[in-house]
Amino acid sequence: MGSGLCQVNYMAQREVMVQSQLINRDISDTATLAAMRKVLRHEFVPENIRDMAYADRALSIGFDQTISQPYMVAAMTQELKLKPGSKVLEIGTGSGYQAAVLAEITDSIYTIEIVESLGKLAKERLKRLGYDAVLVKLGDGYHGWPEKAPFDAIVVTAGAETIPLPLVEQLKEGGRMIIPIGPHNGVRQLIRVVKRNGKIKTKEMMAVRFVPFTRIKEH
Repeated sequence: MGSGLCQVNYMAQREVMVQSQLINRDISDTATLAAMRKVLRHEFVPENIRDMAYADRALSIGFDQTISQPYMVAAMTQELKLKPGSKVLEIGTGSGYQAAVLAEITDSIYTIEIVESLGKLAKERLKRLGYDAVLVKLGDGYHGWPEKAPFDAIVVTAGAETIPLPLVEQLKEGGRMIIPIGPHNGVRQLIRVVKRNGKIKTKEMMAVRFVPFTRIKEH
């Protein structure tokens, strides 16, 4: 009975999150809103801070990484303009929350995490929650996932100083990429990249703060 009440409470918290943090701002895409209502965000944060899972803020998930603010996850998802069947690459799996949201919209999600322990936990969590459409790879996301390219959409959940060329190359013609760009010690801009005729067109969306894009040091 106690867990049932708890679940009802989480459901209510999710609805408040969607109404106050998303709809009351500028999130209107029905698929994005449906995904944000459905994904159990509290399953993607450490147990000791689950009471804050639906708060309007980013939260620490350990390993110097964070789970993004709900609004940021929704804004990036909405901007990808996904359709059922869209093939998506995510760089920076983190706890797996963004991948789960994407998987509620389309069934072809590839995600890369450089922090091995975090990636393994995310893989187990996504499988336990039934997100079998999400394939998790451990490695350096800068190089993308060429074997699975091209992608209709790419979302980068860590801040880079420049747009990684391999990701541009793996983006399908007409595809979209959302990525935070800017100096590691300052405010970044969330950039929308659209590929047309082999060239990219970029647009600044909003000022953001993200943990830095981590690379494997090459010797």
